[in-house]
Amino acid sequence: MSPEKKVKTWLPLWIGLSIALGILIGNIYSQFGSTGKVDGTGKVDAVFNYINKSYVDTVNMRALVEDALPKIVQELDPHSAYISAGDMKRMNEDLEGHFSGIGVSFYVLRDTIIVTSIVSGGPSEAAGIQQWDRIVNVNDTLIAGKGITNADVLQKLRGEKGSEVKLGIKRDGKSTLTDIVVTRGDIPMNSVQAAYMSTKTIGYIKVGTFGFNTFNEFISALSKLKNQGARSFIVDLRGNSGGSLEVVVAMLNEFLKKGDLIVYADGRNFPRQDNYANGSGTSKEDDVVVLIDELSASASEIFAGAIQDHDRGLVIGRRSFGKGSVQSQRCFPDGSAVRLTVARYYTPSGRSIQRKYEKGKYDEYEMEALNRYMQGDYVNTDTASTLISFKTEGGRTVFGGDGIMPDVFVARDTIGINSYFNSLANRDFIQEYAVSYSDMYKQKLQEFQSAEDLARFLYKQPLLLNLVSFADNKGIRPRPYYIEESRNLFERHLISYIVRNFFGEESYYSIYMKEDNLMKKAVDFIEKGLAKPESVVQEKYKSITLGKRIGSSVPPFKEFSFIYA
Repeated sequence: MSPEKKVKTWLPLWIGLSIALGILIGNIYSQFGSTGKVDGTGKVDAVFNYINKSYVDTVNMRALVEDALPKIVQELDPHSAYISAGDMKRMNEDLEGHFSGIGVSFYVLRDTIIVTSIVSGGPSEAAGIQQWDRIVNVNDTLIAGKGITNADVLQKLRGEKGSEVKLGIKRDGKSTLTDIVVTRGDIPMNSVQAAYMSTKTIGYIKVGTFGFNTFNEFISALSKLKNQGARSFIVDLRGNSGGSLEVVVAMLNEFLKKGDLIVYADGRNFPRQDNYANGSGTSKEDDVVVLIDELSASASEIFAGAIQDHDRGLVIGRRSFGKGSVQSQRCFPDGSAVRLTVARYYTPSGRSIQRKYEKGKYDEYEMEALNRYMQGDYVNTDTASTLISFKTEGGRTVFGGDGIMPDVFVARDTIGINSYFNSLANRDFIQEYAVSYSDMYKQKLQEFQSAEDLARFLYKQPLLLNLVSFADNKGIRPRPYYIEESRNLFERHLISYIVRNFFGEESYYSIYMKEDNLMKKAVDFIEKGLAKPESVVQEKYKSITLGKRIGSSVPPFKEFSFIYA
């Protein structure tokens, strides 16, 4: 066959194969981006499209994306995160300082919802709900029963502002349920949990979080205490995980002089941003002591670091958590969002608040507080080995790079904490018995006119004996030696909880904090004049160790708090 005939014979076949190959390659590239180049950003979209078009079974792509995005973002660092629309709503409620609900606090006791307090001026008060009512039905559906959780209750009772919910109420003295319709409304969430006079001249302020309303609450607390004679302040930030930068800057402005650097942020593509005091503060001459612990984070660390770096006051407690990352947020139309770490916070002396973390080992990062406890940080002097020294405005040496190290280390008080106490505390039996006792003897306990009077009465009652019997009936056998060892701690918790049920959260702190070691040390330093700025520069404080080592027992880091619906 001549070359010319061969070409004529095979040319159509070659053209056909070329076309088929082009179609095949085009189909492949169509699954992985139209450019023909599979880069890092295009891969994600390409894979999702490929799954959507070609996977053997029907796939809920929305659910797949919601499940995949958190895993992608959280690989960056411990604080970058994808936040679902539902979680975003709850986080915004915490920052905004209110949510929409019926306005009660509650406790699930023996599978029954008990109303432990009513928000003054709230929807439930207007509808006639009373303290100690039982909520049995919600919208004609039985809600009381085995296995009901706090999350279940919140889902039923919270809702859109202006919406109605029908409650079936069981009340003492009535054999039948009373139906009450409550119109949901905005319920305030106070972030300043307590503000009272610890002594005739020392005011105590407990700040639970830095929300959008916290500054106004804080200013009101300062004003109230000054009117009662306060000239020194203890600001308790233990357990405070942070919040709004603007709010903590405004609060620090009350204590710092004009031009003092409060905090700055800096990042790779984030130009340095400085925050300064403007000199308009109302408490620039008042003594201040800040209490921190291993769960104080973010804005709490900014507050403590600025007070410390300007030698403005004294920081007492244990090394803070070490969260100093700046998040930028991008919201999606469905209400979800991505929070991305774009910079880090630094105290005025240049200390990075953010502690070290290892990529991919973020579970260990979150468990740091417990790991530090196990290695003895809370009972012995802090064992951190990565701390870097810095100088304060007055020339004192402070440490950074791993959270905020306090001026005075006070070990976690472990006196009375043993396996028997932990057994009851971890099962919430102490709080459960306190609610049960309050409910059983409410008519008598409501007669007292003050929290102090009620506390004095309760100290004379056999509360511990009854608690031990209560726990025994639930399967925890009495252990006489440990019970006696924990007597004071049990009574302190029980009495504080019961007082709170009748006089509110501030009264709870006023009773509970009387035996708090950090509080005692703070008062002692103020009364000795050692919290003044000039004293902070001159005095070399020594670590204070209290209590005893308790081996591997897991500590109850957080106190119980009211749950509101």
